[in-house]
Amino acid sequence: MKEAIAILTGGGPAPGMNTVVGSVAKTFLRKGYRVIGLHEGYTGLFNPSPRTVDIDYPMADGIFNQGGSFLQMSRFKPTDADFENNFNLKFFTDNNVKLLVTVGGDDTASTANRIAKFLEAKKYPIANIHVPKTIDNDLPLPEGVPTFGFETARAFATTEIENLMEDARTTNNRWYFTIAMGRTAGHLALGMGRSAGAAITIIPEEFPQKKIPLQQLVDIVTGSIVKRYLTGKNYGVAVIAEGVIEKIAPEDFKKLGEVVTDEHGHIRYSELDFGEILKQAVLAEVKKIGIKISIIDKEIGYELRCTAPIAYDIDYARSLGYSAVRFLMRGDSGALISIQNNEAVPMRFEDIKDPATGKTRVRKVNIKSVQYRIARGSMMRMEKEDLDDPGLANAYRMDPKAFKERYAYLFETGEEPEAAQAGKAEEKKA
Repeated sequence: MKEAIAILTGGGPAPGMNTVVGSVAKTFLRKGYRVIGLHEGYTGLFNPSPRTVDIDYPMADGIFNQGGSFLQMSRFKPTDADFENNFNLKFFTDNNVKLLVTVGGDDTASTANRIAKFLEAKKYPIANIHVPKTIDNDLPLPEGVPTFGFETARAFATTEIENLMEDARTTNNRWYFTIAMGRTAGHLALGMGRSAGAAITIIPEEFPQKKIPLQQLVDIVTGSIVKRYLTGKNYGVAVIAEGVIEKIAPEDFKKLGEVVTDEHGHIRYSELDFGEILKQAVLAEVKKIGIKISIIDKEIGYELRCTAPIAYDIDYARSLGYSAVRFLMRGDSGALISIQNNEAVPMRFEDIKDPATGKTRVRKVNIKSVQYRIARGSMMRMEKEDLDDPGLANAYRMDPKAFKERYAYLFETGEEPEAAQAGKAEEKKA
């Protein structure tokens, strides 16, 4: 029986997944391996009858530049009991599977490492390699190295934000609040907001404190609306990373509706009407000031995940797939594959693990970076020096002293002053 590899995709989809699967499959097929695709992620490995598909060369070539994931996905995360009672070792032995290739995010990577260690303990060692995928761009790659799928998602999201900005300008007196995917990091929100020239982008990394009151977010957004209003622009787009939701103080969570979690314990943001809550709170604030606007809240994320990859991600994902094969063929195992300085660099699971949680580390936006400072400086938002502006105080219908006392707390949270200053002279014509 010829040796086989098994390949699966886990988590949520991202542009370029099929490119990775196709690249891996074609390379191993040329080397005489059988390539078995597993549907439903890890579910099949803990099921006596997994759904599989033999991937041949025409199939691999046909899916190469398609969006979505040819292999159906799941977020199944096996428990210790699943490993002891339900693990399908027979799948590996009956099919002579020697290599496991996983494509996914941090949870998929962590589970891949657990499976490899489990099989080794069962005297059936198996090589494994993980190809990092997420439009959130939050896996612990070096700064400046994206995860595949991110650039495609950013490109399509930028176009969508630009369209919303033009709609807001055309209709006037309209703001859009867009909630962007990014559970724990604001890379996607910042990327789309920066590229499209959104009026303001808010990400969780700008709040070093663990929790903030909902009112703080309301005040930040309202400040942007007021400042643009004073420049004659009573319209705009605010981009807010969904991870900001987890920064909201527990006592405010009741305002967000019933909290539903997924298999990994993550809040299902899609079940929360956060945009509506924020919209109503901001409308109440601007009404006090006398500014008349309409606000439309919109989530951006799901429509980005299955779009066909742009040229950058096709080339990037192909390189990752090829590098993964070379890594495994050398007899190596137990790593996440990356491309750094045009070289394939394996990153060991143990080296990228967070010792506190045992999970893969999360890469946050570096708010001290030049990229963030430029983005931050181009936004239209209240700055610390605005506290001494009597014209802005007047717009808020407040005495200058009372105004300063009311909003000074916004700048007592460790916000980088350089970020607010960088690019200040450059005004976006949004």
